[in-house]
Amino acid sequence: MLDILNIIALIFVPIFAVVVGQKMQDRAQKRNDKMQIFKILMTSRIFGWTNESVQAMNLIDIVFADDEDVRKQWKICFDKMCVENPTKTELSKIKTEREKLLETIAKSLGYKDIITWESIQNPYIPKGMTELMAQQQAYQKNQSVIMEQMKNNIMHTNGKENENGQTENAHAE
Repeated sequence: MLDILNIIALIFVPIFAVVVGQKMQDRAQKRNDKMQIFKILMTSRIFGWTNESVQAMNLIDIVFADDEDVRKQWKICFDKMCVENPTKTELSKIKTEREKLLETIAKSLGYKDIITWESIQNPYIPKGMTELMAQQQAYQKNQSVIMEQMKNNIMHTNGKENENGQTENAHAE
């Protein structure tokens, strides 16, 4: 009888160990995926939208399929974001819902008492970085203005061509 139990143990214990190990590995991977989304959304909250944050948000329904609270808050947040030309009030509501989403994900990951509403609302961003971002935005805006002026000048010049394809300024030379 003892020999039969030993044989059964030799057969089933390794199978059981593999099944349990696979379940633990799957669980760890799911947590890593959730953590990755959370980290991306936490770091991107200071910059607004990034390619990574949009991709992360599009994965929430899949990665948090087992968490109804996160999916429900994501739906609320998504509904707020689906405004074509949001007003300042709507932008404020979008920001609040994104922060609530972060709070809900933090709770889901077990950070209820560690990551607070206040810490979500107050990200660290050095003054020099905000100044650099403002300079870059101003530079991009100025580039757009210059490009628009150049486009208008080219169109204006092209409109002054005479019959033989030369501009009026060409006759003055």
